[in-house]
Amino acid sequence: MRRLEEYVSAGGKLLRCGYTTGTCAAAAARAATDLLLANELPPAVCIQTPAGITVVVDVEKCERGDGWARCAVRKDAGDDPDVTDGVLVWAEVQRTSEPGVVVLGGEGVGVVTKPGLDQPPGNAAINSVPRAMIRNAAQESANEHGHAGGLSVRISIPAGVELAKRTFNPNLGIEGGISVLGTTGIVRPMSEDALVSSIKLELAVRRSEGMEHVLVVPGNYGKTFARESLGLDACDAVVCSNYLGETIDEAGRLGFTSLLLVGHIGKLAKVAAGVMNTHSRVADCRAEALATHAALAGADVAIIAALLEAVTTDAMLDLLAQRGILQKTMASLVQRLGEHLRRRAADSLCVEAIVFSNQHGLLGQTDGAQELMERHTFRDMPSPLHRKEPDA
Repeated sequence: MRRLEEYVSAGGKLLRCGYTTGTCAAAAARAATDLLLANELPPAVCIQTPAGITVVVDVEKCERGDGWARCAVRKDAGDDPDVTDGVLVWAEVQRTSEPGVVVLGGEGVGVVTKPGLDQPPGNAAINSVPRAMIRNAAQESANEHGHAGGLSVRISIPAGVELAKRTFNPNLGIEGGISVLGTTGIVRPMSEDALVSSIKLELAVRRSEGMEHVLVVPGNYGKTFARESLGLDACDAVVCSNYLGETIDEAGRLGFTSLLLVGHIGKLAKVAAGVMNTHSRVADCRAEALATHAALAGADVAIIAALLEAVTTDAMLDLLAQRGILQKTMASLVQRLGEHLRRRAADSLCVEAIVFSNQHGLLGQTDGAQELMERHTFRDMPSPLHRKEPDA
């Protein structure tokens, strides 16, 4: 199998990149379309990924029948610990009377059963970017071979039926298989040890530069919210990914005075339940955490049951807002969040947090967060939480 020779450096190591399931599905679709329209058996196909990297993917299996063709490529996740590494991704292509390319799901590809995900209920769990890649790959082949009609492309991952049991898909309302994912087409691996090492290194660099107060965000959502909604200088923010516990530990060890955490409710709801590694493989107690604090805020059994059935935290927040208990629920959750952060921190490290969602905006902040915000606000720019509206 041809390997992608693209590497990233992490923790002093070179880790090899791989292909997303979306790239594999697009490659299989291109190969199957070539086989159907030109009776060609391509040993490999080229796919342009959204990351701007052109990859050459080997075609491992091909079959052809009356009016259809199907091909498979093998998933190569590189050095990323992906449960789908090595599985066969199939695409079966047929001509259709309607113009355009229709993307369908087959065996081992999950079906969405709840709202709030990338695809609506009833659709195959093939996300928007992979769908576009699959359509583009099939359409390019059709154009090259002079096919003016339509095509249907059915993606199958036979091993996905069993693999889904090792993922959180059943909890998300995705049934019968795995999801076809990937926004860039390329898997950029970061081992847990390498990620934690890189976080520690970044903290050490900040401390060596004389920084005493550090701004920490789990990812790009937090950095964007800190900058655009809170007016904070996020240029030196340290991205902790899922490893908040290790980040707090290291900040304390290095002698930082304070740590201000700005994070999405999807991550920080877990922290409010005492979870300091927020990766979904470790724990997913978002619904349970929000349901607990909703109960403390006076929610009845019906709303608690609805929270436990909701797929996304924004859907949970919508339910709380509809019942008029969002503010009270968040106040309870944020108080508990602060307790867990203080318990994890060294005595000399002050840790505060700000919680938000992309849809609902600012949801709450621990008692000392406002004071720490002043240390990270752009010079001569008042904190948005203290800005006054202009007089009418």
